[in-house]
Amino acid sequence: MQSTSAPMSRRTFLKKSLHVTLGLMGTAGLSGVYSHLVEPYWIEVKQVKVAIPKLPASFNSFRIVHFSDLHLGFHSKPELLTELAEQVREAKPDLICFTGDLLDQSTAYMPEAVAFLSKLQAPFGQYAVLGNHDAFGNRRAVTKGLSKAGFHVLDNQHVALTKGSAHLYIAGVDDPMVGQPNIDQALQGIPDGSSTILLAHEPDFADEYARYPVDLQLSGHSHGGQVRIPLVGALYTPPYGSKYTAGLYQVPNSKLQVNTTRGIGMTRIPVRFHCRPELTVLTLKAQ
Repeated sequence: MQSTSAPMSRRTFLKKSLHVTLGLMGTAGLSGVYSHLVEPYWIEVKQVKVAIPKLPASFNSFRIVHFSDLHLGFHSKPELLTELAEQVREAKPDLICFTGDLLDQSTAYMPEAVAFLSKLQAPFGQYAVLGNHDAFGNRRAVTKGLSKAGFHVLDNQHVALTKGSAHLYIAGVDDPMVGQPNIDQALQGIPDGSSTILLAHEPDFADEYARYPVDLQLSGHSHGGQVRIPLVGALYTPPYGSKYTAGLYQVPNSKLQVNTTRGIGMTRIPVRFHCRPELTVLTLKAQ
């Protein structure tokens, strides 16, 4: 059967092409606005249950708020910290852990950082380790700021949390990439068979730490890739943040689990796409 459709004129073709082009430009423009002005400030509160072998019964359902990578000073908005503080309070954590990169480069935002962190309190305390941005150039200022705000910086050391006669150990190492980490020192004195959680900024060092008696490693650093394309994944991940990029993992052939949070802030580029900032609430479960 012969088609009765008239051939498209050059004018009609150009008009339709213009509409398609404008539509694509509009979509790209909206995506740019969203990734720059919307998603970076749309915090996801992620609930994660973690089974810990030999976890003392008294620590069953113990709640840990884990956040990382504020990178204050890089396209920061103070109102984000107000919202984040409220979300931490609403989570009603037993323990708060920060895994590094408080500032991006400049220490100019330290007063805002201290004011924010001072609002965060948990019955079993607030603990932190330094990230690569902290350890490289801002070490003294960040350590002082965290301490002033009530956070105990675990610099190759550990603490014992006590409930009744039972203990849960929280250890931390200096930034594994640019600092002077010493996991042997951090774990020294923890009794055999104990349940231990390790704070370490870069997640991929879990492959090295898996041979130690650690049950769970909390990390940040990767930002989850910051820009993720559906069906493709992260376009870029930093060194030592490419294997355990975001979420909860089991390190192969070991008992170690790694939780990598996508972090709160941004660095390098002021956008997030398909990779919202994340506040993680971990609930420990006896196995």
